[in-house]
Amino acid sequence: MDKTLLEILACPTCKSSLNYNKSKQELICTACRLAYPIRDDIPVMLANEARELAADEDH
Repeated sequence: MDKTLLEILACPTCKSSLNYNKSKQELICTACRLAYPIRDDIPVMLANEARELAADEDH
């Protein structure tokens, strides 16, 4: 994930910054507890495509 792109992107739900999870290829919003997938090197920034983080997942 390009650092410049990561600095620009924000959670579409709450506008918080995102964290990159390289192993799962996801962008994580800790405020909303949502994980946005990255498919073919393109972040899918749609709330209906995001998954909710499990209670034991901590990023």
